Amino acid sequence: MKSTTGERLSIGELAGRHGLATHVLRHWEAMGLLSPARQAGGQRRYGPEDEARVALIVRAKEAGASLEQIRLLVTAGDGARRREILIEHLAVLARRMERLRASAELIEHVLECPEEDFFTCPRFQRLLAGEGEG
Repeated sequence: MKSTTGERLSIGELAGRHGLATHVLRHWEAMGLLSPARQAGGQRRYGPEDEARVALIVRAKEAGASLEQIRLLVTAGDGARRREILIEHLAVLARRMERLRASAELIEHVLECPEEDFFTCPRFQRLLAGEGEG
């Protein structure tokens, strides 16, 4: 994924390096996430800074950030605002992880449940209601 200093890539080359379709990069540009240089004929040319931004966008999406959250992050005027955005996103991720943990616990119980029909299991009903082991 590394590009040499000053190397300019076509949209297809950059998309290919990151496993993306070219229309994805065009969409990100329309959203203000990317601002590639243009050749005289209007063809997009992406430099190392664009490639770094694509890598950041891909990583942020993998972490569950929406494109709007990513846009806010990359267009934030300063590091303090970027930190605020990341703190907010970290809180969202923590809540999502808690819901995923509860879902995994429910599924684990269902797979080990001694009841013939787990819907009749009191523990399943408590877990489903979000009451935990209580």
